[in-house]
Amino acid sequence: MTDTTDTMATKADQASSAVPRARARDGEGLVTGKGTTSIEDAVVAKIVGLAAREVAGVYDMGGGTARALNAVRGMVGADKNVTQGVSVEVGEKQAAIDIDLVIEYGTAIPDLAAAVRQNVIGAVERMCGLEVTEVNIKVDDVRLPSDDTGDEPEPEPRVQ
Repeated sequence: MTDTTDTMATKADQASSAVPRARARDGEGLVTGKGTTSIEDAVVAKIVGLAAREVAGVYDMGGGTARALNAVRGMVGADKNVTQGVSVEVGEKQAAIDIDLVIEYGTAIPDLAAAVRQNVIGAVERMCGLEVTEVNIKVDDVRLPSDDTGDEPEPEPRVQ
């Protein structure tokens, strides 16, 4: 009988992966005798964005177009989009996460990816009570030291 119950629960979990809000079952913290707590995808995405940016070596997040649009937002005084470069799928008790990163030159990508995964999984599981099934990381770009404008001194003229 346990096998049938487990199979039914698995099918229910798979069917609920398209549900836009997280909702846990009784005894898991989000559903109690006093009410239900739902977590929107946008909340999980913000937590992921902030947790990923906390890791040293992450320069920015998102593809080139997303970063350009965010720069324009900053020029007109709008807040930075913390969910830039983050995509989440949230089910009843699980979440799957995709992250696009821009890293600092010289950062070891495998080490950075492991640190980002660890920080993101810890934050989502602690704050949301959701099991993180996967964190897929795509490195879109590398920030070179010469990419900073104004930080480098003027070169000395070769002739005087």
